[in-house]
Amino acid sequence: MLGITWGITGSRLIRSATMTIKQNMYIQASVSAGSPTINIIFDHIIPNIMAPIIVQFTTRIPAIILTEASLSFLGFGIPPPAVSWGAMLSGSARTYMYRDPWMAFWPGLALSLVVYGVSMFGDALRDLLDPRLRGGIGRYGTKVKRQPKALKTEH
Repeated sequence: MLGITWGITGSRLIRSATMTIKQNMYIQASVSAGSPTINIIFDHIIPNIMAPIIVQFTTRIPAIILTEASLSFLGFGIPPPAVSWGAMLSGSARTYMYRDPWMAFWPGLALSLVVYGVSMFGDALRDLLDPRLRGGIGRYGTKVKRQPKALKTEH
């Protein structure tokens, strides 16, 4: 259910990015040159909309994970035979947490690490795949343009 509700709103962002790219002159030039539609999609449109897709993924997946954990903590999430980080902290687990508070630390740490890891992975992936950063050094680039040293002349 969370995937459907979050996915429908996310599809509007992807559609608007696609419609913006579609209006560029190089798309019209490809169409007038007779390129097949599939080539235009895979060569021009998808590489240029990958940055918004990745940013949307890295903001929505952690939000969905936190929403599921919150709903499971409140008792409205996944039924008890299934394991959930939110369910680990609710119900009968609460009595153990009062006695041993460190038991709440591990599910919380795992949840935090997953949310942080997905965010950082998406940020790095966006930086690597963004066509606007190609050719430059970017954040993770290895290309460094060095200025030629001036020739020494002896007098």
